[in-house]
Amino acid sequence: MTEPVGATRVVLADDQALLRGTFRLLIDSTPDLEVVGEAGTGREAVALARELRPDLVLMDIRMPVLDGLAATRLIAAEPELGGVKVLILTTFENDEYVAEALRAGAGGFLGKGVDPEELLRAIRTVAAGDSLLSPAATRALITRFLAAPADTPVVPAPLDALTAREREVVTLVAAGLSNEEIAARLFVTPLTAKTHVNRAMMKLGARDRAQVVVIAYESGLVRPNSGH
Repeated sequence: MTEPVGATRVVLADDQALLRGTFRLLIDSTPDLEVVGEAGTGREAVALARELRPDLVLMDIRMPVLDGLAATRLIAAEPELGGVKVLILTTFENDEYVAEALRAGAGGFLGKGVDPEELLRAIRTVAAGDSLLSPAATRALITRFLAAPADTPVVPAPLDALTAREREVVTLVAAGLSNEEIAARLFVTPLTAKTHVNRAMMKLGARDRAQVVVIAYESGLVRPNSGH
């Protein structure tokens, strides 16, 4: 079978072979997506990421040998794997998992109850470098930040490197706005907004927009009680 030109290359990481087979059938039935490897453990997922350099790893959390969070952390820590995005797909959408997944470097978090089209859209979104959270995961993440004591020490981030406009853009990203919405808010073009976001991500060392949200809160740039 000829490989689709320009197809997004996906590695499936789940300890249930039946689920991997189901996901493979769904993904391979789509012209712009292709499964290039399967892993039954987190360690296998990391090895395949290193070997195949896929565009995205669809990662389960609970796997033997090495869980999905630890595997995501290892992938995100290797500079040469900077182009490999991770989308967490799990039955466990609680606040601890969502926060840890994003801190580990995941670009998105979805529950396994999503419909097929939503999953395909999520793969495309995260592979393109945008962040994605299911409604339940978003609520869980916000709840976790709101539950943190006001005097909790913030994690340092290189905010001093940001321009005033970039700081403003980061706060809007943290509020969940898209590039188009940021552009409308700041009266600039979507391309200009995207440029500001990308520069801020680079200065903050963020892999994607999901990481920007975490940094914005944990650095203290955005406060949970600020109304956002």
